[in-house]
Amino acid sequence: MAAPQGGAIEILGCRIDAVSRDEAVSRIAALANGGGANLVVTLGVEMVMAAQRDVAFRRVVNGAALVTCDTIGLLLDSKLRRGPLRERVTGVALVDALAARSASLGDIRLYLMGGGGDTAQRAADALRRAHPGAIIVGARDGYFRPDDDAAVVAAVRASGANVLLAGLGSPKQEFWLANHLRETGCGVGIGIGGSFDIYAGNVARAPRLFQRVGLEWAYRLGKEPRRWRRQLALPRFALAALGEALTSRKEGKSR
Repeated sequence: MAAPQGGAIEILGCRIDAVSRDEAVSRIAALANGGGANLVVTLGVEMVMAAQRDVAFRRVVNGAALVTCDTIGLLLDSKLRRGPLRERVTGVALVDALAARSASLGDIRLYLMGGGGDTAQRAADALRRAHPGAIIVGARDGYFRPDDDAAVVAAVRASGANVLLAGLGSPKQEFWLANHLRETGCGVGIGIGGSFDIYAGNVARAPRLFQRVGLEWAYRLGKEPRRWRRQLALPRFALAALGEALTSRKEGKSR
């Protein structure tokens, strides 16, 4: 991967684009209506650590049309390096902002895919209530087998969606989009993790104070202690990223 220029940073081998939420939404809208099939990744610390072990996943991330900063750890690492990241652009925030744009401008047609049972449908209903006029052309669960891929692709294509929101969990959602997005006819596919659970009311979102300081993970861990194994990625990331950042600063001073 070429060294990032100006508007991006590379952290532990993964590219992250320095965009605000509004900039990300504008870029997604342009891609959705511009032809082609463009993957958007909302990158978090756990995903960066997974990419250390999985070269194929790292290749998918770095080949995406847009990679946003989903978690506070990546933002803090960029600040430590005096990097370009200015804010987090999370999957949850993107879903809401895209629905708002769809309602106001009508150039975004969303298809929601993911979650269990009727979670995606309830998330769609909640987004329509929050943003009357939002164009949500389909919703389905994320529990389907590889044998069902062709039928899922056909349903998305028939809906006329130009943005596919995939909440299948990472890295499954990124691999699925990389392999099938073009067949769906959507101009953009975005991996949004568990965002549908929040809009459907399955999971309570952290209070605004936790959101502002980037501690949603701590709130979620308190609510769901069984997630503690997943959180082990955080200290591993901190050590690895700190080492890389210090090395980068030393090299910069030596030059």
